[in-house]
Amino acid sequence: MVKNAFISVISEEEKRGSVEFQVFSFTNKIRRLTSHLETHKKDYLSQRGLRKILGKRQRLLAYLAKKNRVRYKELIGRLSIRETKTR
Repeated sequence: MVKNAFISVISEEEKRGSVEFQVFSFTNKIRRLTSHLETHKKDYLSQRGLRKILGKRQRLLAYLAKKNRVRYKELIGRLSIRETKTR
């Protein structure tokens, strides 16, 4: 299972309630819902659920970026959520 593989990658002090694990969990749900919505385009309740999960993940990532920029960048790279900009 993908979740168990990610848990083993997370260090010991970061448990299941950590921001990183929550973002990982939301990312898995988002990927499942987007693949579902590709086949079921008119499933509006799933679209609403997807938007809610996206908002939650966005708020968590904003919190993590403000709190610890290094952990934020590591998480973004590990999950390949966003394209990283080079300056």
